[in-house]
Amino acid sequence: MKKVLAFDFGASNGRALIGEISDGKIVYTEVHRFPNDPVQINGKLYWDFLRLIHEIKTGIVKAKQAGGFDAIGIDTWGVDYGFLDKNGNLINTPYHYRDMRTEGKTEEVFKLLGGKDKLYEETGIQIMRINTLFQLYASVKEDAEAVAAAKTMLFIPDLMAYVLTGATVAEYTIASTSQMLDQTTHNWNYELIEKIGFDTSKLPRIVESGHVYGKLKPEICEELGVKSVPVIAVCTHDTGSAVAAVPGDMSNCCYISCGTWSLMGVELDKPIINEASYKENFTNEGGYNKSVRFLKNIMGLWIIQEARRTWQKEGYDYSFAELADMAEKSESVCYIDPDYPDFDNPGNMPEKIRNFCRKTGQKEPETIGEFSRCIYESLALKYRYTLRSIEALTGKKFNAVNIIGGGCKAGILCQMTADICGVKVVAGPSEATALGNIAVQMIALGEVKDLDEAKKMIAAGGDVKEYLPLGKYKPDFAAFEKIAGFKG
Repeated sequence: MKKVLAFDFGASNGRALIGEISDGKIVYTEVHRFPNDPVQINGKLYWDFLRLIHEIKTGIVKAKQAGGFDAIGIDTWGVDYGFLDKNGNLINTPYHYRDMRTEGKTEEVFKLLGGKDKLYEETGIQIMRINTLFQLYASVKEDAEAVAAAKTMLFIPDLMAYVLTGATVAEYTIASTSQMLDQTTHNWNYELIEKIGFDTSKLPRIVESGHVYGKLKPEICEELGVKSVPVIAVCTHDTGSAVAAVPGDMSNCCYISCGTWSLMGVELDKPIINEASYKENFTNEGGYNKSVRFLKNIMGLWIIQEARRTWQKEGYDYSFAELADMAEKSESVCYIDPDYPDFDNPGNMPEKIRNFCRKTGQKEPETIGEFSRCIYESLALKYRYTLRSIEALTGKKFNAVNIIGGGCKAGILCQMTADICGVKVVAGPSEATALGNIAVQMIALGEVKDLDEAKKMIAAGGDVKEYLPLGKYKPDFAAFEKIAGFKG
């Protein structure tokens, strides 16, 4: 039975896992874990891309030492990219999507394209300043020399695969996050992209999930002392891989891929692009086998992560488990809209929350427990708000929410979601993204028949826990509804 090496890069950390099939289950062993910290230089925020390549190589060596592997797959966050010059060299360090160079650029793009509603109608993608379309426009306006020197633009996971194989293609699920695809053809919307001034000849060919980029370059094999194996284009957007691993019947269940971001939605055969979905700012991203991930991007655990960083700087180094315990013991004093723009940026998150409370006429939290309670409860309230929107837009009623990813380990958030949404919460698998990565590799290698079979193998792993509505958490729904969508 073959083994595969899955690299899973989140917005705050990365890991390398060896996956295999054992007793009818897809199982994995983590061999390497590392931080993924951005770097700020001269007021600009970048990914430490070269360091991440070093971590990939380290993971490959550790995987070899742990028994070897027969293929490699990489998934990452969406929207970000890098440029290669005519010689195949990286032109500059890729920008981080939280960099502020896109501030104010969205309105300029709307004017070029005939309006915000026109852009959504053509792409079906949630309007966010971090989207590749707006980033590329910023590059055209502010990094003209780099754009002119570029021969090829590659998304981050494709850029990593290029380093390993030399292939220059774009996998479909990562390309679908860009707001640059045509929902009908599943290809680039060339006319749209040309209107922002970007040369479309620099765009790579789009390939489907399961495509083989190529094999490890000879020089990589020699450097690391490994055999040449195929590098497979899994669902390279991490949410695409996570959704591919959701076990069981999804017809009556919403999912939340819960990590730095909370991506809440359903899997559909066709996109929903209409006035209602535009007003609610829902997105139609690509999934395995051209399925549609109809979802809403919600600011997720980033808020508690960033608050914790501030408290650590102040000398209060609490674990997330300790923060959850303090939240449990504290009363509700306020709510926030997790998607309020100020929360998008790094900085003093507790102070941002205080500012939000002042602007919305609420009592300000005073203790770390009250801050933590506010964050977790507000997230669960946002999930309820979004669930109702999904039901209205799809015409379906959902009786369960499946929380996957690292956030499913936050028991307080899972129970709050069950109580506040009034539905059963299925928490797990926690490593859904890695499992989806492994599953697609196994399908590509012929070890697993199809995704349905892979899902059964994932479900057999048993990494799930159920939370039923208990009425334990009873927030003020009307108070949250009042501040939801507050613009300041």
